[in-house]
Amino acid sequence: MDVEGLVPDLTSGKLRFAEIEHKFVVDDRFDLDRFGNVLQTLNPTRTTSLRVLDTYYLLRQSYTGRFVIRHRFDEELHHLTVKTLDTDTEVRQEVNIDLGHHAGDQRAQVDAFLEQLGVEWSGALQKDILVWYFPDVEVVHYSATTDSRVVRCVEFEATQKPSVTAALETVRGYERATGFDETTRSRRSLLQILFPEVVERFRETGFAS
Repeated sequence: MDVEGLVPDLTSGKLRFAEIEHKFVVDDRFDLDRFGNVLQTLNPTRTTSLRVLDTYYLLRQSYTGRFVIRHRFDEELHHLTVKTLDTDTEVRQEVNIDLGHHAGDQRAQVDAFLEQLGVEWSGALQKDILVWYFPDVEVVHYSATTDSRVVRCVEFEATQKPSVTAALETVRGYERATGFDETTRSRRSLLQILFPEVVERFRETGFAS
């Protein structure tokens, strides 16, 4: 399975499958009410709250540790996604396949399908999220929980991407407006934050030894 063939080279200017975002890990001192009030002054097109169920899969492939597959199900989205695992999550490759809601979460089918490709590890998490939608950015606050860890994050993701530079400048504008300092952002993916031992082991061995 040629994973590199699934996602385009971002340097080519093909940004359709680019995820461009900044993530900030926040603690219990974070004032969510104040944050939400500031965002409302920026006139979001809509807001929503969701409970999201994510399952991550690492596969036995020659591209050891370079990508992760995620199955996501919530009231609005039902996606199977491949994402690159990089040292920095600012700009990543991401391809989503819309599975639709007509047949439920299809978790058993996804598990069986991916098992044929050689699943070495899978792990689930639950996210309770608040989303503020703007014409050029989605701003998200969430609490993500596994059996052993909990983390709270705020993410700013560009939805209009004329270029990487332009998208990042838009993201930074929303960060500044809401009091975030880019230098404090996390460069790790949620998988790396909540399952660090698994990711490190997979990078080193591919679980094949």
